Amino acid sequence: MFLVAYYHLLIKENMNEQSRLFDFIYHQQRRFPKDDMLCGKKNGVYESLSTQQVEESAKKLAAGLLKLNLSGHDMQVENQDKIAVISKNRPEWVILDLAVQQTGALLCPIYPTTNVAEMEYIFNDAAIKYVFISGEEILEKVNIIRPNVPSLLGVFSFDKMEGAINWETLIASADSTSIQLVEKTRDTIKAEHCATIIYTSGTTGKPKGVMLSHRNLVSNVLNSVDSFPFEDRPDARSLSFLPLNHIFERMITYLYIHTGVSIYYAESLETIADNLKEVKPHLFTTVPRLLEKVYEKIMGKGAELTGTKKKLFYWAVNLGKQYDVLNKGSISYQIQLALANKLIFSKWREALGGNVDFIVTGGAACQVRLIRIFTAAKIPIYEGYGPTENSPVISVNSKGEGRTKFGTVGLPIKGQDVKLEADGEICVKGPSVMMGYYKLPELTAETVIDGWLHTGDIGVFEDNKFLKITDRKKEMFKTSGGKYVAPQPIENKMKESPFVEQIIVVGADKKFVGALIVPSFTNLREWMQQQNIAFTNNEDAIKNKQVLNHYRELIEAFNKFFNHVEQIKKFELLANEWSIETGEMTPKLSLKRKIIMEKYKDAVERIYL
Repeated sequence: MFLVAYYHLLIKENMNEQSRLFDFIYHQQRRFPKDDMLCGKKNGVYESLSTQQVEESAKKLAAGLLKLNLSGHDMQVENQDKIAVISKNRPEWVILDLAVQQTGALLCPIYPTTNVAEMEYIFNDAAIKYVFISGEEILEKVNIIRPNVPSLLGVFSFDKMEGAINWETLIASADSTSIQLVEKTRDTIKAEHCATIIYTSGTTGKPKGVMLSHRNLVSNVLNSVDSFPFEDRPDARSLSFLPLNHIFERMITYLYIHTGVSIYYAESLETIADNLKEVKPHLFTTVPRLLEKVYEKIMGKGAELTGTKKKLFYWAVNLGKQYDVLNKGSISYQIQLALANKLIFSKWREALGGNVDFIVTGGAACQVRLIRIFTAAKIPIYEGYGPTENSPVISVNSKGEGRTKFGTVGLPIKGQDVKLEADGEICVKGPSVMMGYYKLPELTAETVIDGWLHTGDIGVFEDNKFLKITDRKKEMFKTSGGKYVAPQPIENKMKESPFVEQIIVVGADKKFVGALIVPSFTNLREWMQQQNIAFTNNEDAIKNKQVLNHYRELIEAFNKFFNHVEQIKKFELLANEWSIETGEMTPKLSLKRKIIMEKYKDAVERIYL
């Protein structure tokens, strides 16, 4: 009888372990407690928090929140209290997340770059009760909207600052009674209960809240671990710099906790290069734009070399461009690549800390050229895919023979049924599909039909198994001649040129396809010097006749890869790079097409004069 009871206890513990998000921290504490679970920089030095410290801090913070009469009530989404967090990545962010989950309330992450009007809308739509922040700028935004948000009862800060209550006061307020209440409340939380609402940009301009349950996220984590395959890695370190506000990095955080990977937080996007050398991570996640920046920096340094060193550098890069994971090439090629890795690519690996086993990229299409070269350099890049509405992963290229194909987003992970509609739209069904959009039942019904999430992405299956994204359904446009054009493949191909930093293809309801191009001014400046053309500033450079002719020739060379209707006929060069700060890019560094089209409408009009 004892053995039977013990067996049932183990089953119950294992099921519980995989049912709620906060169970991951207790799983880590049982399996592989760490001294450096979460690590953030303070006063120029990384400080570590152990699994035990994180677990205790989260429990005490949850107790402090419950003393504020915060609760999940009957665990119906409309009755669950909502807490916002507006902060850069740091250990406190994750501790807050784990704490809120154990109260039955919901965490609503908001990007620090969100404008005041959008922030006010989210606060009122979700009826935010408390907000946790970091930094004076964010406090200023919150103070601006606070008079217009009647639900907001308090502002807590991760840093000591005037105008906000320090979050440590909540932790300090915990007592034995409130901690017992946390444990009691925790036991009432089920897998089907909502864990978070993540607001994403809406087609009308208003953000829409994606409701994700514990089951949605937990299933995505566990199925991703099984499908990658991703073994427990209690000795591994990761560097986190993609925003935790985005579902990709947040889900990966739970995956790290579950498998025992230590998480080190980069100070900012600008310090990533230094942080990589300090942390020496074994893995990290990124988006294509950051990979492009890394590659551009490497190529820039290569261009500065002279003589034999320069020839060796470009010889290695050209070898990398030929690499194919499904076809290793001839013996001669493999010998040359091994030599290139020893002489050239070893320095690339050192620049990333020297320990990187692999990198996972998502959020947007990654140039195949970059994946080839980095993988050839023994820095494997695995591209994956999935929207917030699917928690998010649908598919991913992964480790193992025959599990990766360059140019695709890999194989659907365990638990995901994937089908293509007649127009090529990717649809997915499975435990990761969202609960719905908060307070938007009609939009939910349009997006999830008979359990199938309609992603809005267009794709195909290569070799009947590898999913490939060809475009966004809403980004495809029709020319005045009635021909459909998918801009993304054209843009990705054009970005293979070292002279193209950013590009957006235009032409909806027009006679032909055009493009707005932001040149890579570093490479353009070098080219102009070689041509004995004076470079004074960006504005003058893009007006130079020889420069314009150079870009015409470049576009003509790339046009041969596309059919007649897809070929770029005219273009406009722009002097300033698109960024998050100037409003043309999202926090995950993808283009805001509508914003760009509106902001540069004069340039678009000049294309069609």
